[in-house]
Amino acid sequence: MDRKIDEHFGFEACDDVEGVLSTLAPDVQHDVIGWPSGPAQGRENARPFYDALFADLADGQVTCSRRLYGAGFLVDEAVWRGRAVGRPFGLEGRGRPLEFRLLHVVEFAEDGRIQREAVWPDLAAIIRQLPQG
Repeated sequence: MDRKIDEHFGFEACDDVEGVLSTLAPDVQHDVIGWPSGPAQGRENARPFYDALFADLADGQVTCSRRLYGAGFLVDEAVWRGRAVGRPFGLEGRGRPLEFRLLHVVEFAEDGRIQREAVWPDLAAIIRQLPQG
């Protein structure tokens, strides 16, 4: 599980949409809490989130704080640091620095790929750091 999630996060760090999608099961359930279009079912339906993410955030570094494990799943607590260059979660980034906590709950298919990914970004921290106006 560590190997696959680290591969997934590595592709995210390189803004590699195809790489990220390759770590997901074809029928993945992809849910980023607070994402305007809601949960996505299937790899190709998860693509728009990653296209937007990589356009909106830059120079991202993720530091894992803790991982908890169960049978076929893990929970990853992390901190994301980088810059908001686009419109993350609909907020004007203006190239400002940004730091927020992330919680991932990831379930794995029998072949090792990610079957379900639920992500809770700390939207309150994002809103606080990217005031509008």
